[in-house]
Amino acid sequence: MAAAEHSRNHGLALAAPAEDLCLAFINTRYWRGRAEPTETLRNFDDLLVWLERHSGSAPALISGARARAGEHPAATARAAKEAIALRETIYRIFTAIAAGETVMASDLEQLNRALALTPPRLRLIRGAKGFGWAAHDAVPTIPALLAPVLWSAADLLTYADNRRLRRCANEECLWLFMDHSKGGTRRWCDMNSCGNRAKAKRHYARSKRAGA
Repeated sequence: MAAAEHSRNHGLALAAPAEDLCLAFINTRYWRGRAEPTETLRNFDDLLVWLERHSGSAPALISGARARAGEHPAATARAAKEAIALRETIYRIFTAIAAGETVMASDLEQLNRALALTPPRLRLIRGAKGFGWAAHDAVPTIPALLAPVLWSAADLLTYADNRRLRRCANEECLWLFMDHSKGGTRRWCDMNSCGNRAKAKRHYARSKRAGA
């Protein structure tokens, strides 16, 4: 009896989220400053694949969501839209933080509503890749599937003022990242991509002025 109750009450093992997991989720949409940003989560299956690879979501939740997807296409489409809406809420929150602006109350409320629907973290457990959280069994709703992402967002938000949260200075990119550079002066998401583009653009502008 006790063993059965323990299994029922602690049926999920969820990874403790990395500090920047929520930023990785945000950045599944990139080149946000362009007229046509690049979207990598084009459907519900794309979302599940990303969660499998990056989030630490419980495999049982993901497999349950995948099994239900074929049986309930309309609900699956709504779930995909809900996940994208949450992603964009988190993006607006951390874009405001990175810019030193006030987070909109409506965005904070939406994040809080989603957090309230995640499985409660009951106790720490040891897993194959380190420690994680034991949680109650849950149906594969979007808040449950995104639980590690949402926890990461909440944890980061509580101390974001003391972290080097940055938005890429490339106005076409707008990728969000944590600045771990020694001097805290990093401007680009990646020096080999956006940084080099900025250098090339400045060089072209100087050459054009010199030739005028």
